[in-house]
Amino acid sequence: MTQGTEPAAEEAAPPSEPEPGGGPGPGPGRRRGGRALAVLGVVGELLITLGLVLGLFVTYSLWWTDVLANRSASAASDQLRESWASGAPAAPPSAAAATPGGAPSAGAGPGYAAGDGIGFLHVPAMGRDHQVLIRMGTDTATLAEGVAGVYEQPYRSAMPWDASGNFALAAHRDGHGAKFHELDAVGRGDAIVVETRDKWYVYRVDNTLPETSKYDTGIVAPVPKGSGYTGPGRYITLTTCTPVYTSRYRMAVWGSLVRVDDVDAARTPPAELRKG
Repeated sequence: MTQGTEPAAEEAAPPSEPEPGGGPGPGPGRRRGGRALAVLGVVGELLITLGLVLGLFVTYSLWWTDVLANRSASAASDQLRESWASGAPAAPPSAAAATPGGAPSAGAGPGYAAGDGIGFLHVPAMGRDHQVLIRMGTDTATLAEGVAGVYEQPYRSAMPWDASGNFALAAHRDGHGAKFHELDAVGRGDAIVVETRDKWYVYRVDNTLPETSKYDTGIVAPVPKGSGYTGPGRYITLTTCTPVYTSRYRMAVWGSLVRVDDVDAARTPPAELRKG
């Protein structure tokens, strides 16, 4: 009897080859996670770029515009002083100033146009050497030159030499020279001096308004609203934006004329500018 043969054992299946990289291939969850990380990366880069752009814009607005404005104002100031030294005509008096009885002035009078320089503003409370060129007009182009602009609307300002009225000025608080950046440091009793070719006009601060609507035009009226003045006089008003780094509201400083000093050959400043 022949011996039967045993059935052959089944061969074991070879182990599966691992995916390159040492693990199984990516599943749907991993693919979604990769896309999310890629999107986050792009968003992060965009935010960084936006931050850089905003930083450059702030630098331009608050620093570079100051540089340009101060350079322009310095050149214009030198030009005005040179014209004075050369014997250019003095500031023309308005018709109202020459009228007996001191009728309110109708404005700057002949001889001045928008953009013309008429003198310098000195405010010791904003810094011992604080000096600002004064020009006619408060339009954007004029104020961007780092100057204090004389209001011509909605009320046309009187001039310091006029017999009556309000000499109203505006300047930037931030950027473009920021000539009124420290206006909030000016308070009652402080001196404000306007220098022209042949006169020093010395004012004393009587009142301030920390905040009002930017549409409040009454603060630069001939008798300024809110100033406490009840009738015509020889006033000065300084205005700028507030709070700092915004243009949401306006602030105002009001003063009245104390005296007028003649300019001597040495242009010796009045005592108010020689203190400290």
